[in-house]
Amino acid sequence: MMKRILAVSILILAVASLHAQNVIDLIISEVMVDNVSSVTDDFGEHTPWIEVLNTSQGTVNIAGCFFSDDPDNLTKSQIVKGDLRTKIGPRQVALFFADGNASKGTFYLNFPLREGSTLYLVSNDGRTVIDSIDIPVGIPAGQSISKFATDNKEMVFDDIRAAAPSPRSLNGKHNQKSKAEIIKERDPHGTTLTIVSISVVFFALFLLFLIYSFLGNIFTGKVKFGNPFKREGKALKAASLPAGGREEEIALAIAMALQAECGGETEAAIALALHRFLSECTHDAESFVITIAPRNSAWNDKTQNFRKQPR
Repeated sequence: MMKRILAVSILILAVASLHAQNVIDLIISEVMVDNVSSVTDDFGEHTPWIEVLNTSQGTVNIAGCFFSDDPDNLTKSQIVKGDLRTKIGPRQVALFFADGNASKGTFYLNFPLREGSTLYLVSNDGRTVIDSIDIPVGIPAGQSISKFATDNKEMVFDDIRAAAPSPRSLNGKHNQKSKAEIIKERDPHGTTLTIVSISVVFFALFLLFLIYSFLGNIFTGKVKFGNPFKREGKALKAASLPAGGREEEIALAIAMALQAECGGETEAAIALALHRFLSECTHDAESFVITIAPRNSAWNDKTQNFRKQPR
């Protein structure tokens, strides 16, 4: 039973934490106190308004949160629940009207905006201040206090000043230059871009040429991969013999083995033939032709084959 209660508690805390994290992504992006010619409300009146921006990549429901201009009463005007329009999409804004009559609808506050006050956006717990903005005194009619994005990618709004109103749009977005515009200013004739593009294409073609040439040599047999273990074994075997006498040592070892096994002149002849073969003294220069050069020696004397009668 305790395990179930603990699991349910963890789940509730996780959901609450997720909701709170989404609500924290909201900011007061713009406030207009003296609305003389800007956007009108649902009743066609030029009412002071507040713009709230969702800076996250997910949808945030602002229902249940509060607006207030009194730090001692942070729950002064609550945003009612049950209206699907309170869900603010990613990088989207919601507009609230502050004329002091909350009975007009979901997006109306029960207090008017005042110059010299601080406007607070409070979480649905009634205690956590999500964001705030100071409303200075002496704002010219028709101007608003806006938070401009100095970095639209990171959604950093640290430039706050009076400016022309821009309700329902991301402040400062139109003032920032795109990457294409920056490149066009730095390289008006496109010379650098052309050189870089051609270099990339030629490098890619050269790389493909090397790859296909190497693969072609492998498939045609021009490139062969030997067994490194076999070569290593041969090198060790050759290194174990003394320099300058490897062939002679092999022939001597074969002769000794034959003599110990059989004995006689026949075995000695085989050993000598092996010695001459290994020392390459019976071959000519061509690697593909083997020539046995006749030599005058006692082994080729036919008289040696006659049986001598005992005297």
